[in-house]
Amino acid sequence: MSQRVGIVGIGQTRHSSRRPYHNDGEMINEAVQSALADAGLSIKDIQNVVIGNMELFEGHHLNDALLADYTGVIGKSGMRMNTGGTIGTTSVIAGWFNVASEMCDTTLVIGWEKHDEGNATSAMITLWEPATGRPFEVGAISGLAMISNYYMNRSGCPLEAAAIVRAQASDNASRNPNAHLRDRYTAEEVMAARMVLYPLNLLMLCPTSLGACAMVLAGEKTAKKISKRPVWIKDHATAHQVQRGSGEIASGSTAKVDTSMTVTARKIFTRNHITKPMEEIQVMEMYDPCAFCQPCWLEEFGICEEGQGWRLIEKGVTAREGSFPVSPSGGVLCTNAIGDSGMLRVAEAALQLREGAGEHQVTRKVKNALASGYGGMYYTDLFLLANTMD
Repeated sequence: MSQRVGIVGIGQTRHSSRRPYHNDGEMINEAVQSALADAGLSIKDIQNVVIGNMELFEGHHLNDALLADYTGVIGKSGMRMNTGGTIGTTSVIAGWFNVASEMCDTTLVIGWEKHDEGNATSAMITLWEPATGRPFEVGAISGLAMISNYYMNRSGCPLEAAAIVRAQASDNASRNPNAHLRDRYTAEEVMAARMVLYPLNLLMLCPTSLGACAMVLAGEKTAKKISKRPVWIKDHATAHQVQRGSGEIASGSTAKVDTSMTVTARKIFTRNHITKPMEEIQVMEMYDPCAFCQPCWLEEFGICEEGQGWRLIEKGVTAREGSFPVSPSGGVLCTNAIGDSGMLRVAEAALQLREGAGEHQVTRKVKNALASGYGGMYYTDLFLLANTMD
């Protein structure tokens, strides 16, 4: 890269299930204005805009053009991203490349979704398969159930461990004013929820949220002028995997395979000489769309040994006050406006680094943080953020 990139402004809306009195652009502009104010900049200081969401979920197309007045992109270079559940992290990566390459010195990155304007399920299940000439079923619940069953079979993880994950998430989200689901639950209350698709019940799955997140990225010299405490994007990695383990999940196999999580973590840790992630990294904002993902992916990201993820959760290691907090914001389990879900992971990790997370700030000192994005057919983005570039 030609120059280092820092996060100098962060803004997000409150998330909810409905927002009938604001249109898409008004909601997005709220996050944009918040990010600009946080950076102490005006839209005139922004040279480039990257925007991403799940197109057609709101029932319209080419939203980067439709929303130009609200994003501030008029007269500037811009990009529109659409990569499934990883949109938020992909958009940050696109913004990073624009600044790191010196194509621009400041970029505004926006992720958003307004699910009450359309129907996400209808958009997914009516996708057309050109080879067979008919729609094909696309959905997250069945895939997440397979991941959960696979992990239970492989590791011996009990249902109670997943209930603890959700209870911890609810406590974290109750402290986060921008989270969607903020009700607190005990593990026993989670266990009692209505079953959706075994082993996942209603509380163990992420919600359908709406909201927006925006971040201002700047080159090193500009970032240091703008902010006394810029958060540095020290590294990032992406891996795509069309079919996880060639069908091992569906067949019920417990074979250990390299996943997109494993590959991205290996790249990040190797390039940054990280050998003891639980000691060298102080917090992780994980894209955790169901309660079993957290223990499973702690292992696949190489944070802990195989079969130990759920045991760390039972010991309280991943709680906000624990020695390795995971998703102290409440995570995707409590807030899931798909277009900004991944970006929120980066934004919330950055807030932890600059001690700006308010009531959901972790209790340990944070020097390095991980943030992940997940989507598509097991696609993963992984970020390493730091408060110094040393």
